[in-house]
Amino acid sequence: MPLEPPASPWRLPGPADMDPHDDLVGIGADLEPGTLLAAYRQGLFPMPVGRPGDPPYWFCPVRRGVLELDGLRVPRSLRRARRDFEIRVDTACAEVVDACADPRRPDGWIDADIRAAYLRLHELGWVHSVEAWRDGRLAGGLYGVAVGGLFAGESMFHRERDASKVALVGLVELLRQSPGDRLVDVQWRTDHLAGLGVTEMPRMEYAARLAVLLGTDPPPAFT
Repeated sequence: MPLEPPASPWRLPGPADMDPHDDLVGIGADLEPGTLLAAYRQGLFPMPVGRPGDPPYWFCPVRRGVLELDGLRVPRSLRRARRDFEIRVDTACAEVVDACADPRRPDGWIDADIRAAYLRLHELGWVHSVEAWRDGRLAGGLYGVAVGGLFAGESMFHRERDASKVALVGLVELLRQSPGDRLVDVQWRTDHLAGLGVTEMPRMEYAARLAVLLGTDPPPAFT
C-alpha cells in the first residue's frame, strides 16, 4: 500500500476560495509529498511557471478534462495496435517521466523540480507509470497520481505510432478490473484527447465527484 507522507504545513485553497472564472488558483507552497497529495485530494495540481526554483503555480480548471471509463473510444485501428504492445506498470517510471520531460517536445513543462517531486511520490507508492512495450523496448507511456478511485494523469509520450494511446487504453483496462467509482483526470480537454472520449466537467461537479472517488479503494495494479 502507498505510504502516507508527513502532512503539509500549507493551507491550500478549496472550491469556495477559487475565482470561478480562473484556472489558476494559487501560487507558492512547495512540492513536498504531503503538499502534493493534499493538493490532489482538493482537486489541485502544480505546474512550473517562470524560472527554476520559482514557487509552483497551482491549477484547478474551471472545466476539467476527464475520461469516464465507459466513455473511452477505441477506434478499430487502435484496437489492432493494442495487440502489438505489452502493457506494464511501474517497470520504468523514471524513464517515462524523462521521456515526457524531453526538452525537444513542443510545450514541454516538466522541469527538474517536478521530476524530483513526482519520483519521490513514486517511491512512496502514489505515482505510477503505465507503459507500452514492444520487442523489449519502451515505445510509449504515461504517468500520474493514483489516489483512491482517481487516476490524475500528468503526461504521456510516444516513440512509436499510437503507443501513448495504447498506454491510455491499458490504464483504463487496469482500472476496469476493480469495483467502485473510478475516473481518469487529464486536466484539460484537447481535440486529441476528445477523440478518445475525454469530456469536460465543471469544477464544482468535479469537487463533488472527487469526494466520492477518495473513498474508493485503489486498484490492485497500483498497490
